[in-house]
Amino acid sequence: MKLKQLLQPPKSAAGAVGMVLLGATTVQWSAALVAPIFKVVSPAATSAWRFFIGAVVLLVLSRPKVFTWSRRQWLGALALGAATAFMNLCFFQAISRINLGTAVAIEYLGPFLVAALGKRTLKHFFFVVVAAIGVLALARPGGDLSLVGILFAAGSGVGWAAYAFASHFVGDENEGFGGLAMSMVVSTIITFPFLPSSVMPMIDHGMLPRMAIASVAAVVIGFGAEMQALRRVPPSILSVLLALDPAVAFIVGFLVLGQPIVGWDLVGLALVITAGVAVARDA
Repeated sequence: MKLKQLLQPPKSAAGAVGMVLLGATTVQWSAALVAPIFKVVSPAATSAWRFFIGAVVLLVLSRPKVFTWSRRQWLGALALGAATAFMNLCFFQAISRINLGTAVAIEYLGPFLVAALGKRTLKHFFFVVVAAIGVLALARPGGDLSLVGILFAAGSGVGWAAYAFASHFVGDENEGFGGLAMSMVVSTIITFPFLPSSVMPMIDHGMLPRMAIASVAAVVIGFGAEMQALRRVPPSILSVLLALDPAVAFIVGFLVLGQPIVGWDLVGLALVITAGVAVARDA
């Protein structure tokens, strides 16, 4: 089965959940896969490689007819490309300093606030507080976490919230993956200054195959699955479903990177996901 046949828009909310879970698994697994590359090139250069390879694959698969695009389509691609570049640059800086699961849990506050504040009710504000306490437990102030890493994770959360809205817009304005492909071209252009100096180190250390696999997993499959989910549910609902990401990230970090899970991690994770599930039920 071809990839674009596999990533068809879901026909139900349950299908959207499946797409989000697929996206979470591939994106977080790819993040763990590129972690060793940080020892060879910078996190920013790693981001540039991921966008470059992902954009090339998406362009080959979708072959977007950009010469017929409207102004709204171009604005959507620019917005999604900028949001994704900012999100990923901050995220890779974060996971180069703190554990993957902790970074994603902090990052999740961005999309969660989009979901929780959507209805502006007292009940939803209560769950924002619950999620904030959960993130506080995950961050463990006074522990051995990097303050810079925490700030980068928070910045990535802002980018993630913008990404959810922009991806929904691009999915509505374009069929298939043409809009996503051109958005990743924009992300590549933004991060390209970090790319040239990293070419020889990547080749010398044999990291290009690993980078190619991670790029396809995250950009093509992961972002593609999330865009298809957004064609079925609005950003406010998807942002709650993205509570799956911290859980997947902790599991991937433990299994792939050997990063420990301590008691406060479990408490924080439980609070964040509980708040997300509660908002999801109302939504």
